[in-house]
Amino acid sequence: MEYPQLKLDNQICHRLYMASNRIIRDYREPLIKLDLTYPQYIVMMALWEKDGITIAELLEKTSIDGGAMTQILKKMTDKSLLSIVKDEDDKRRKVIKLEPHGDELRHQAASIPDKIKCSFSQMTDQEAQQLIELLDKVNQES
Repeated sequence: MEYPQLKLDNQICHRLYMASNRIIRDYREPLIKLDLTYPQYIVMMALWEKDGITIAELLEKTSIDGGAMTQILKKMTDKSLLSIVKDEDDKRRKVIKLEPHGDELRHQAASIPDKIKCSFSQMTDQEAQQLIELLDKVNQES
């Protein structure tokens, strides 16, 4: 008995898995130059967008698991990219602030999105926007 639903060619999830792996491989070289892992880069992008956010806000913005975030933030603190301080208004909350070295990386990282976009040269800007919208729908389901 054949089960067409089990063929890899019929799987959305396998295509997402392959695409995710490819994208992370594409980021590897430029991020090595910055001494960042991909999850650290995601954290930095969130902080470059808005510095001084709480850990809770960072978790929501990045969708990184809380346990993993703890390890990521520790390593980034050790690299002097950011600091974690108590919120002035609510001492129970912790705020993440960019250190000067972390802010400097922003300028070095500015060319990375265009480099990654070049690796998808067969995709038009419109198709890339459609893909973003479709992936947003997939991620809303979770």
